[in-house]
Formats: sequence, structure tokens, C-alpha cells
Amino acid sequence: MIYAIEAALFLHLLGVAVWVGGMVFAHFCLRPALADLSPQLRLPLWEAVFGRFFSWAAAAVLLILFSGGFLLSRFGGAHALWPLHTMAGLGVVMMLLFGHIRFALFPRVRRAVQTQNWPDGARAVGVVRQIVLVNIVLGVVTIGVAVLAR
Repeated sequence: MIYAIEAALFLHLLGVAVWVGGMVFAHFCLRPALADLSPQLRLPLWEAVFGRFFSWAAAAVLLILFSGGFLLSRFGGAHALWPLHTMAGLGVVMMLLFGHIRFALFPRVRRAVQTQNWPDGARAVGVVRQIVLVNIVLGVVTIGVAVLAR
């Protein structure tokens, strides 16, 4: 139990790296690279990418949630300093946004690809893009709070 805090912090940061790093890659690298493809090629590719990434992101979210909860309990719980509560609050907002993407928007993308309804699929991917950008900003702010809190 002597290294429990270090192990939890490692797992927490690993989850953050996978989740935020994956969003940065998808938004700033993959999305522009796919811009010239037709919707008939681009949307099935997005569906495949989302399907794989969301599994990794869900695992990262769970890792962040459990390790963060453990760390918060070790550093004062409800009486912890404000930066820890700020990180937790921002993390919960990010998780809720991810849940909306995964359980509301991704099924729309999947249905649009299956029915070849390219305009609906493009709209859903556009909304995903906007929410991912919000989550990237929230993630960077959260990382900033973590660094400033040390």
C-alpha cells in the first residue's frame, strides 16, 4: 500500500494521456487529413475510428474516474483544496460530454453510414467535432490546474 498514491497517479495520467491525446490527434491531425475525401469514404472511416477510439476513451475515462476518486480521498476528500475539486468538476463535465458523444451522437453516425444518409452523418460528425474541441479545451485547462496546484 506504500506506493498506492504513486500507482494511482500513474494510472490517472496514463488515462489522461490516452483520452486527451487521442482527441488532439483526431481533431488536429486526422480530421484535416480526411477533409478532401467524399462523404461516402470519409463517414465510414469516421465510424470505424470512433468505434475503436471510444473503446479506448471509455477505458481511460474509467481509469481516470477511479484513480481520481482514490486520489481525492487520499488528499482530503470533501475537504481537499480547491484545485482538486476544480479538476474533479471539470473531469465530470468532460465525462458527461464524452457520454453524449458516445451514446447519442455516435449511434447517429453509425445509422447514417448504414443507411448511406451522408448529410445526416456529416451533421452528426460536425457536432462531435465541436464537442471534442470543447473537451480538448477543458482537458488542457484541467491539466493546467493540476500543474499550478503543485
